[in-house]
Amino acid sequence: MKTYVLTVSRYFPKTHKRAEDPTYFVEKILSEQISCGLISRSEVKKHEPFSVLIFNTDEPKIHTCRANYDLWKKRIDNVSIGEAILSVRYWSGKPYNSKQVEICQLNKDSGVGVQRLTFQHDRDGIYGLKYPIISRTHFGDIKILAANDGLSLEDFKEWFKGYDLTKPMAIIHFTKFRYLI
Repeated sequence: MKTYVLTVSRYFPKTHKRAEDPTYFVEKILSEQISCGLISRSEVKKHEPFSVLIFNTDEPKIHTCRANYDLWKKRIDNVSIGEAILSVRYWSGKPYNSKQVEICQLNKDSGVGVQRLTFQHDRDGIYGLKYPIISRTHFGDIKILAANDGLSLEDFKEWFKGYDLTKPMAIIHFTKFRYLI
């Protein structure tokens, strides 16, 4: 069976104004996986000494946004039909220069999914989403997307400032949650 690897950051990247601050993505993902019954609390022990205070967060990370929609669509479709698994991981130390640690594996029964994401722009940058639409309020849409990605709106915009947002991105869901289209 194929394994696709998806790594998440434990710290904000050097290009972000909050560079090297913790993201708590690992804790936010684990918290949601526990609440959905996809992993047990005992499995979380292997990820200590992460902040156990975050495990009961009201700000879970239920998905991640990635460039290259077509690539991720193909991969997640393979997972959804049982031909592959998605291994969600983090770097134990410096990214690309340390061991990867698996947070969880997502399979066809986990609810993993992908949705296409495109943005609306003006001369001041991102102001809303074209798709998926959650509500008719541009800022409401993107605030919800950012929160579900484990970030504030400001941090979300800063994170993706260097991306080519004219090209579709992928929202890779870690649970059965989907945005209404």
